[in-house]
Amino acid sequence: MAKASQKNTEKTTKDQYTVLARRYRPGAFQDLIGQDAVAQVLTNAINNNRVAHAYLFTGARGVGKTSTARILAKALNCEKGPTTSPCGTCSICTAISTGEDVDVLEIDGASNRGIDEVREIRNNVQYRPSRSRYKIYIIDEVHMLSGPAFNALLKTLEEPPGHVKFIFATTEVQKIPITILSRCQRFDFVGIPTQQIAKHLSEIIAKEGLEAESAAVELIARRAGGSMRDAQSLLDQALAFSTGKLTRDEVHRLIGMVDEERILELAEAVISGNAAGVLAQMEKACERGLQMGELVEQLLTFWRDMMVLSSSGVLPADTMISSANKQRFSDLTKSVSLDNILAAMDVLSLTRSRLKHTHQPRTMVELGLIRVSRLKDLLSVSQLITQLQSGTMPGGSPARAQIVAPPEGLKKKFLTEPKIEILAPGEIPLNGLTEENLPSIWMQVIQGVGPMLGNELKKAGFPSIAGSNALVLEFSREYNLAMELCQEPGRTNRIQEVLLKLTGQPWQVRMSLGTGAVVPVPSPLLQPVAEQAPPKPRENTKLIAEKDPMVQRALEVLNATIVRADQGFGVYPPKDKKTDEEEE
Repeated sequence: MAKASQKNTEKTTKDQYTVLARRYRPGAFQDLIGQDAVAQVLTNAINNNRVAHAYLFTGARGVGKTSTARILAKALNCEKGPTTSPCGTCSICTAISTGEDVDVLEIDGASNRGIDEVREIRNNVQYRPSRSRYKIYIIDEVHMLSGPAFNALLKTLEEPPGHVKFIFATTEVQKIPITILSRCQRFDFVGIPTQQIAKHLSEIIAKEGLEAESAAVELIARRAGGSMRDAQSLLDQALAFSTGKLTRDEVHRLIGMVDEERILELAEAVISGNAAGVLAQMEKACERGLQMGELVEQLLTFWRDMMVLSSSGVLPADTMISSANKQRFSDLTKSVSLDNILAAMDVLSLTRSRLKHTHQPRTMVELGLIRVSRLKDLLSVSQLITQLQSGTMPGGSPARAQIVAPPEGLKKKFLTEPKIEILAPGEIPLNGLTEENLPSIWMQVIQGVGPMLGNELKKAGFPSIAGSNALVLEFSREYNLAMELCQEPGRTNRIQEVLLKLTGQPWQVRMSLGTGAVVPVPSPLLQPVAEQAPPKPRENTKLIAEKDPMVQRALEVLNATIVRADQGFGVYPPKDKKTDEEEE
């Protein structure tokens, strides 16, 4: 952006006022603020006669992309050029500054995004410029061009006539095809530091013959977020709002920001866990008509400064904290841990997202701040593990490890082959699933989920109990589509709901794909016991494991139970038969 020492190219009269952003636009490379690298490269390219045929300027809004394009156009076409210091007074430079030069065409990519407009450019590039050295096309917001328009531009962009230069500007470079990017020299414009924006605004104020507090200028500079144009527009608005010397309070009222003292008081109440104080500060903020979104943004910036200070021990250069409150801010940061600060930023970020979808912004902000105020009462996972290892619980009571021995006769129960007995819905016991009642209850589950889902479940046969609250259904590979259908969340939830009604306790149902054959569940499901022979259950590898002597010994020594036995347990490869000679 332009320095205040530049002469005003557009005069302000009583009948017409030109905004500051236009009057103090940069007119030469040395006037650019915050883009030293870009200015240096372009200056060297002109001095060494290495100017490319296509440039791409990308960066945030208001950082000088279009202004740099105009400066480059003036440097190439100035009557005293090509030069790195265009005069700014000749007819060509004056016409380029006002956007009226016949050989420097500024095109808005948003409103000229079609293939017809690009075809017109292709047809016109063959004609030489009217009075200048180069015909220059400056296309702003080039990412708005359509796909066919980009494709039509490729050949011309790669091999344009020697008298044609292209300069593209965009804020969303990720939307530009790679085929276009590869044909351009790309320059990334960075955000302008707050200190440089504040210095330039002070020069403008002095140039305008006005007065402003340094704190007010700093506030405007921080609010601009690295955009010089935004800062100049906000300064223009603030100067119109002020009746005399521009003060910090006037800027606060103008842009709806919360005063720094209010933010500090609110943060102190939050960090100390004073919920009543938090609500009282929120009441004051609402009485002043402050926007809740702006309040959350300031709080996020405040906690970000705390994060930087807590992590590095140094305040960030663009901190919102004034010099008078730095010690108070430092003491507040030391009173809270870094983990607490990070958790608070997560909560505030979530609150900011919720504000976009609520009609009660104050409630959302109060909810977020109360949650942050309670973070000091929470324990991290590492703290919980340390306290459990030391034998004390968070409340100070000793931790007790409770080992539950398996019920008496557990092995005998599992060694018994389950008998299938069809029970009426009113006769199903509400005491959980066991190996004995699992087949009968599962048949009731199949009938309870409905005929379509029940037919798919029957292809898996009977499930096996895995742990204290989980069932595993094993489908053979020929029924993988049935397994995928049963795995859908809605159908799995329906199965678990029926299990909960039948057994009185929640169960997690999981599906797996096996390799062996599955004995399907018999159909029809409910027939009188006398008329229906009990189906032969599929081989239960868990029961086989229970019968193994070595497994039984391991269960006794470890005081454990079997959760799962994989398919094929206990099946050994056949021994090779000995030949007659070996037997002899």
